[in-house]
Amino acid sequence: MTGWIAVAGLGPGNEALVTEEVREALAEATDVVGYIPYVARVAPRPGLNLYPSDNRVELDRAGHALDMAADGKRVVVVSSGDPGVFAMASALFEALEARPDPGGFDIRILPGITAMLAAAARLGAPLGHDFCAINLSDNLKPWDLIERRLRLAAQAGFAMAFYNPRSKSRPHQFARALDILRAECGPDRLISFARAVTTPAERLMTVTLAEATSEMADMRTVVILGNADTRRVGRFVYTPRSAG
Repeated sequence: MTGWIAVAGLGPGNEALVTEEVREALAEATDVVGYIPYVARVAPRPGLNLYPSDNRVELDRAGHALDMAADGKRVVVVSSGDPGVFAMASALFEALEARPDPGGFDIRILPGITAMLAAAARLGAPLGHDFCAINLSDNLKPWDLIERRLRLAAQAGFAMAFYNPRSKSRPHQFARALDILRAECGPDRLISFARAVTTPAERLMTVTLAEATSEMADMRTVVILGNADTRRVGRFVYTPRSAG
């Protein structure tokens, strides 16, 4: 049996948004590895081994997948959203660099709908012009770098999508991020909170920066800040393509 690895995005939560390409890879897989709640989304079946693991062992998980593929297994590494957006595709390639034969693996990256794009679609079109995405977790980079990127992105006029805004271990940093954004963008800029998008627990809210509080976000929330031209139309929020 010839082994391979597929790094697959399961989308933001609704199973209807899992691509057919990802479904086919899961149907052919002998082994699935990933963060515990993402592996839980994969239906057990005879002949399929499931290896859930903690969120902070990404390189170990990637190494395990490479070992199994080298032994001829058909391995799917699952991520939520898209595997190339703050997810397992980068971790797999980082682990691959340490291997003596990095060209000897059959690796496929299978895209998915990331939470940022699912949230934007639910809200309307807040990312309709130039935008950037920033992960607010400082687990893998220093907080002062995050602050610098926030300021520079705001000064450049980007709309911004924020991943991992606030967690139990990082309860105060998002408040600091909001202070920076208010200082750089002013109090009237629209900011949207999209929690558990595409699931039954979905909750959407758009307020001004003056009204925003850190408690409006948690780890299941994607936060989208508009640019200076972002505005409401009916229940939607959008950024015109002609914005400056």
